[in-house]
Amino acid sequence: MGEIKNLIFDMGNVLMKFDPWVSLDYFCKSSKEKEIIYQELFKGPEWIMADEGIITNGQRYDFVKNRVPEELHQSLKLIVENWDMCMKEIPGAKTFVEKKRAEGYRCFVLSNACNRFYHYFPHTYDLNLFHGVVVSSQVKMIKPNPMIYQYLIHTYGLIPEECLFIDDVTENVEGAIKAGMKGFLFENNYDTLEGRLCNL
Repeated sequence: MGEIKNLIFDMGNVLMKFDPWVSLDYFCKSSKEKEIIYQELFKGPEWIMADEGIITNGQRYDFVKNRVPEELHQSLKLIVENWDMCMKEIPGAKTFVEKKRAEGYRCFVLSNACNRFYHYFPHTYDLNLFHGVVVSSQVKMIKPNPMIYQYLIHTYGLIPEECLFIDDVTENVEGAIKAGMKGFLFENNYDTLEGRLCNL
């Protein structure tokens, strides 16, 4: 078995907190309004389409507005433009990455994210902290599609057996394991991840 040399981090709810209710609570006037926009925007097909790079974040509004009452259009537009106000560092994440880099690990990001990734992510993380970043909307494929893991592996010349992939979604971790990597299901606890690394 290969020694772990590469740590591959998901972004949302691993490096940064993704909570759509932050923007919904801020811009919506009622619980009914929140629920409608939550279902149509965050649970609608456009959310994945933007992560796949089929549409941009801004174009989400153009599609979703046709499914919500006109009186909600202003709130919807503000939420589309500002949903990333919730994207703050997961406690301990940056310190963990910095520590692992200092210990000699190579660190990467593999994220399902729309074109706004480079708007909010660099406000919290110096991109130079990572040896490589792959964003789904740029490569037009999303986890757990096996191709996106292969893209990361080939782009950065990684040996899968030397990689630990860290994600908060079971299907994405399983996809990485199928690609030959080791996987870790992250549950908001970097101490647990540290313990797993010590036992690999």
